[in-house]
Amino acid sequence: MAICDVCFRKCDITEGKTGFCRVRSARDGEVIQVNYGKVTGLALDPIEKKPLSRFHPGSLILSLGSYGCNLRCPFCQNSDISWSERAYEYEEKCDFINPERLVDMALALRTQGNIGIAYTYNEPLIGYEYVRDAAKIAHEKGLVNVLVSNGTASIKVLEEIAPYIDAMNIDLKGFTEDYYNECLGGDFSMVKAFIKRAAQVTHLELTTLIVPGKNDTEEEMMQISEFIANLEDENGEKIGKSIPLHISRFFPRFNMTDREATDVELIYRLAEVARKRLDYVYCGNV
Repeated sequence: MAICDVCFRKCDITEGKTGFCRVRSARDGEVIQVNYGKVTGLALDPIEKKPLSRFHPGSLILSLGSYGCNLRCPFCQNSDISWSERAYEYEEKCDFINPERLVDMALALRTQGNIGIAYTYNEPLIGYEYVRDAAKIAHEKGLVNVLVSNGTASIKVLEEIAPYIDAMNIDLKGFTEDYYNECLGGDFSMVKAFIKRAAQVTHLELTTLIVPGKNDTEEEMMQISEFIANLEDENGEKIGKSIPLHISRFFPRFNMTDREATDVELIYRLAEVARKRLDYVYCGNV
């Protein structure tokens, strides 16, 4: 057995089995990543789709994902690879792309406007070793690296990949313990700590999906924007006011079809609330 230290779950994994995320396993008493290099999605995307609005706008970036996740969001947009039963069928059938080949593919796409690699689609940090290895080589070849994450990982993991990551978009899904614990199966404190450190080591943008009846009040948006505005750099100077926040519209899907899509006017109203504290607020899916 071995204990995984990637996230708050601290899974005690039996030899040959996997933890909650289904991609970290125990082999000879050590925790390893079983989805290393196993790719379920690969596309050349606009950088704004990550979403990143203030990092190389107008560029394209080679985006890839694997399978598995350490949260259980009922509205997941990529449930087939993140946490439905189908996701774990990918272990045997998805393509294997080692870091060197991935970087070569990214370099070949430079003529089409590609600037680097984005680790996205499922949760990339449950397989941080692959991110670390590929991103290091990509940097050596002059490419940028982007991470799109739920932020549910230890600072130890962040420090290991930080030297090679040029930008992150992290989901700040709400601002209450209840929402994170009961609805998402997550850990609010871990996400806040991850965001605070990420703001010090890379270009950071944040995304909040507004789910009707869950995190859709002006009061909660005031708390979110206040938290962001107070983020500091490594010297203790406040830098959060200039960190972009993407406020995104929910649509019923997967295991959350019991409510309507978020009202567009509500998205605009919450954006105005956030703009009282933040310089850059963007509305998504409207």
